Amino acid sequence: MYIKQAFTFENNWWRYLIGVFIIFIFWQFFGAVPLMIAAFMNTNDLNEFMTAAETNFMGIMDANLFLFLAILTFVSGLIGVLITIRFIHNQSLKSLTTAREKVDWRRIGFAFALVATVNIIFFIIGYFIEPEVLQFNFNAIPFLILALISIFLLPLQTSFEEYFFRGYLMQGLGVIFKNKWFPLIFTSVGFGLLHIFNPEVEKLGYISMVYYIGTGFLLGIITLMDDGLELALGFHAANNIIAAMLVTTDWSVFQTDALFIDTSEPTAGLDIILPVLILYPIYLFIFAKKYNWTNWKEKLFGSVYEDSEGVLEE
Repeated sequence: MYIKQAFTFENNWWRYLIGVFIIFIFWQFFGAVPLMIAAFMNTNDLNEFMTAAETNFMGIMDANLFLFLAILTFVSGLIGVLITIRFIHNQSLKSLTTAREKVDWRRIGFAFALVATVNIIFFIIGYFIEPEVLQFNFNAIPFLILALISIFLLPLQTSFEEYFFRGYLMQGLGVIFKNKWFPLIFTSVGFGLLHIFNPEVEKLGYISMVYYIGTGFLLGIITLMDDGLELALGFHAANNIIAAMLVTTDWSVFQTDALFIDTSEPTAGLDIILPVLILYPIYLFIFAKKYNWTNWKEKLFGSVYEDSEGVLEE
């Protein structure tokens, strides 16, 4: 099973405490250095720099440059994850990715294709319902740069979040607390709270946290049910890539040179809640049927423990 693999590596609780600290330093400090340098070079004034910092420096540099530098913070965090599992836990990347003998790239591809298709279909439906709120924004060179960044770098951003939350923390909390339900709840809520300072939350209100925490639960459930991160990796990458390239707004966390600008006044209501209550269960149904998931109660709420004869699971 995916969580119990961590019993075969160095899994003392203090190692995970050190590991989280290392990853945080790489992510929030080392990774932020290029962004801070670029922002300061674009201001050359400390007061202007501090003012720009309140909006994450988005307004003082090119959108593609900001996206590239913002992604670098997550790339640095991913490097922190790799260093931590190698030198603190003596663990392989494969064991943090899946319980299978090797990483199933077909699973990643299937989840990516499914989510990308659904997101594009919903965009097309929305366009025909309210075409007046979508402003065509195609500029060849900026869009080409955005496409390259999205295709080659955004998966590193989403992979960091998956390896950290559904991978490192899920396994670590599982072997520490000897169960699956606590890691699922903790990582799902933690993933949602990671987005609490996004401008979307400020604009829409805390009801938007339903979407972020709900997404965390979806990704956590498919990780536990499928014994690996592959589906979550594909799902998350497709969601962010399509979002970055298709539609942007003047109030989202990443304002990109996307194909369309949504000029509508943002509102929070059923459009936030319905995807979590309706679309996400449909995703789970599709994955469950395709990969023959069974024994849901055990896989999501069962106990995991190690005794003198080895690693066992109830």
